[in-house]
Amino acid sequence: MKITGGKVFDLRKGFVERDVCFDGALLTPDSRDGQSYDAAECYVIPGLTDVHFHGCVGADLSDGDGDGLQAMAKYELSRGVTQICPAGMTLLEDRLMQVCRTAAEHNRAGRPGADLVGINLEGPFLSYAKKGAQNGDWLHAPDVAMLRRLEEASEGLVKLVSVAPEEPGAMEFIKEVAEEVAVSVAHTTADYDTALEAFRLGAREVTHLFNAMPGFTHRAPGVVGAALDSPWSRVELICDGVHIHPSVVRAVFKMFGPDRVVLISDTMRAAGMTDGKYDLGGQEVTVKGPLATLADGTIAGSVTDLMAGLKTAVSFGVPLADAVRSAAVTPAQAIGIFDRVGSLDAGKRANAVVLDGGLNVKAVFFHGKQVV
Repeated sequence: MKITGGKVFDLRKGFVERDVCFDGALLTPDSRDGQSYDAAECYVIPGLTDVHFHGCVGADLSDGDGDGLQAMAKYELSRGVTQICPAGMTLLEDRLMQVCRTAAEHNRAGRPGADLVGINLEGPFLSYAKKGAQNGDWLHAPDVAMLRRLEEASEGLVKLVSVAPEEPGAMEFIKEVAEEVAVSVAHTTADYDTALEAFRLGAREVTHLFNAMPGFTHRAPGVVGAALDSPWSRVELICDGVHIHPSVVRAVFKMFGPDRVVLISDTMRAAGMTDGKYDLGGQEVTVKGPLATLADGTIAGSVTDLMAGLKTAVSFGVPLADAVRSAAVTPAQAIGIFDRVGSLDAGKRANAVVLDGGLNVKAVFFHGKQVV
């Protein structure tokens, strides 16, 4: 198969005119099967990786339901997200164990849909004061043994864990597990010095930058400033037009650069559904248009999938090549799968998305087969 005539994302040059070739599941320098797809006047980009979303099409990872997880994977693939690392909420350990076992079973069964490449444990090691849409009754002190039990139950799928570094035992936790899993600073009241120490000890990501943390001000730069001063760290960014102002989205790309920005969707089960009332981590959420809120008005998860978020980022003034890098390359690097996916270089999985001139999904190729 050759995808011809399109503007192809290139790691070094942005967009170039060349063919994307594959015979089978891997990208190749050339193709000999005689098949072609005309992508004239379109963009060809790698399949995206969402490292932080909770659910979509009525399902949520926290349900611990295999059929729901499969529905999520199929929907994400239809939207050009070819790798998923869904996030759990703050739950009691027995519920989290079920979530991890369900994910492991999904992978063993080889179910259809986007590749499940990991699990993101957003809770329960968070600050009550900045819990946001997390259930405060189920928060838990950072616990190495608990994390390792969950890692074992998931059969190695836990790739990210969030922690509030100011909580008792958090620094020791970060130091102990930093070589096992990517630690992300999240739902925190940490000041600049505390966050900087967390990054020094091994934390290397920030969960949904600006949300559920102190602001970035000229005398108190907080987590944002500490991340900026820790060049090995990456920052998650929600681009749904609700969580972050367009000016701030542009500023984050200028401050951190696309190699350190990880675009995420943070979607809940209402993504891909109509307005109404939904559940998120045991709490009722009202969805109206792009806005999802708890009863007290707190902004909950997003309902804008990652591909739509990429398009929104571009509408805010982020260059398309930078938005693609932050939605395909950087997230794959963040969870250690960039050797297999995230670019259109020969030898990687034949996961490619064709976007029309308006950045709408026109075709999705997955493991060398056209699925959309």
